[in-house]
Amino acid sequence: MARSGVTSRRKAEELIKKGLVRVNGTIITEMGVKVNPLEDEIDVAGKKILPEEKKVYVLLNKPLGVVTTMNDPQGRKIVTDLLKDIKERIYPIGRLDYNTEGLLLLTNDGELAYHLTHPRFEINKTYFAKVNGYVTELALKELRQGVMLADGLTKLAFVKLLKRTAKESSLEITIQEGRNRQVRRMCEKVGHAVSYLKRIRLGFLELEDLQVGQYRCLKDFEVKKLKIDCKLTK
Repeated sequence: MARSGVTSRRKAEELIKKGLVRVNGTIITEMGVKVNPLEDEIDVAGKKILPEEKKVYVLLNKPLGVVTTMNDPQGRKIVTDLLKDIKERIYPIGRLDYNTEGLLLLTNDGELAYHLTHPRFEINKTYFAKVNGYVTELALKELRQGVMLADGLTKLAFVKLLKRTAKESSLEITIQEGRNRQVRRMCEKVGHAVSYLKRIRLGFLELEDLQVGQYRCLKDFEVKKLKIDCKLTK
């Protein structure tokens, strides 16, 4: 399912466990069942799926006020609404919340998406953050060494202080995890609410001159390097 572009590998496993996947009319609840997509009929939640012939990799400079889901019950704009000339069904790799802008990858390559989001493969995600107040050296040390959140201690982070005044500080924060609203929660935990957040780098990829709301397809050498970094190829 991941390779067909339906969803990520992790999400596919959840769908299987919930009994929403059928192969030739039989519900599959165990992982690792081998199928031939050219011969077997596979459907997810009643919808037949087919393998994608063409893999697409898109780098988007996500604007504020856009959600990174495939649909939104509240009727807000979703990231795929911005991709006017992309015919293939692609989905976001990870998420940027409604009030965060910046670099977002979208693809129908489920295997690559899984490897880019799994912390085991240590892909750096770098953010520019403006936070309220004067960030002390102690707060910086906490952010770097790990912050205890409701879902556990964060891993080591690279945090660079760019500017600080009594009212506001600017930071560059690099993490390898992808927890929900992680950077915002880390900063709030050390006493500094985030007023502005933008992802500026994912692995070696940067926004460069891509304007807010604009996107481009990755070049072949970029896709190859991503796969090497994710240990999918040599």
